[in-house]
Amino acid sequence: MGKHKNIKRRNNGNFAPNEIAILGSKCSNIANLVRNISEKLQKKHKIAYFDASHDFEKQVPNIDVLTFNKNGFVEKTALQDENPYNLKIEFSGHDLVFVNGNHYQATQQILILDNEKEASVLKRLEQLDNIQFIIKATKDAKFFDFLVEKQPAIKNLKCYEIDEIDTISNHIENLIQEKIASVNGLILIGGKSKRMGTDKSNLDYHGKPQREYLLDVLGDSITENNIFYSVRDENQLANETQIITDKFLDLGPFSGICSAFMHNPNKAWLVVATDLPFISKEIINLLLSKRNPSKIATTFKGKSKNFPEPLITIWEPKAYPILLNYLAQGYSCPRKVLINNDVEIVEISDEIIQNVNTKEDLIKLNSKFSSKLFL
Repeated sequence: MGKHKNIKRRNNGNFAPNEIAILGSKCSNIANLVRNISEKLQKKHKIAYFDASHDFEKQVPNIDVLTFNKNGFVEKTALQDENPYNLKIEFSGHDLVFVNGNHYQATQQILILDNEKEASVLKRLEQLDNIQFIIKATKDAKFFDFLVEKQPAIKNLKCYEIDEIDTISNHIENLIQEKIASVNGLILIGGKSKRMGTDKSNLDYHGKPQREYLLDVLGDSITENNIFYSVRDENQLANETQIITDKFLDLGPFSGICSAFMHNPNKAWLVVATDLPFISKEIINLLLSKRNPSKIATTFKGKSKNFPEPLITIWEPKAYPILLNYLAQGYSCPRKVLINNDVEIVEISDEIIQNVNTKEDLIKLNSKFSSKLFL
């Protein structure tokens, strides 16, 4: 067999793209700290906690059980190993995963200085390679000599008392913000325009081909080298270098979105189709200003419409595994993904996100304008 193709990977730690191990105190103190911080952050962000069970009397279940509660939560009992690849899928939708550092390592750490746990910290000294800040379990908690010897600059780190929950939460909020993906632009022109009878990306609504117009529109908020055309194949725009070819064949816009994430799974993608003639810089800026990266997408919905418009939407990196899961079930409708998941919806006038897909749509659109701007 040949070598597997190298594709760009999600920037993951051991468990998630954004993970912080808390260590240096007993597990109950760590759990309480996580609980108190999460109460401050959970309304805005999706937070998880990864810990080891201390109940050694529990028996391995002989059947996986998921129990759904009508109030909106699930309890799970399952036979499952600590498989790092599956855990990354499990936590892919979270903005931050706290990790009990007494049991597991993570790419970032918060160190609790607890005079009673000096031996525990010494045991895990090599794990402390990216400490974000220090928390003192008590006012007289000290920096252990071996810590200062190993990391002379450790005393320069921010240091909080363990009951300063608001200040600690604000620091962690900043760490979450630093990990938010930047936005790339994706202009969908890969369709065959069968219903229109001519390439919709070449229609002239604004004095130039619509694909060039959208490049200008997106370029007001996104640097040009971060804007791409989504095409069926590389010959569709032979002279363009900023293209992403479909990697999933005959799936329409769903293919364009997934192919963009395959190109770079660490970016959010602002996707816009060429059959939306009323999109402007102001509309793009509105969508960006309403962006909620804690949800899988930020999308427009016409005020009189029942469903969101997937083809002018910011798709977050956490949407990628969900899109692939829908595809695995035989669904290739991006609107279905939006309807059935947690998304930020921005209501807007129906006309602004009006689609023009057929010659009849084009004629109807022109009838509204005496100047026939859209011919």
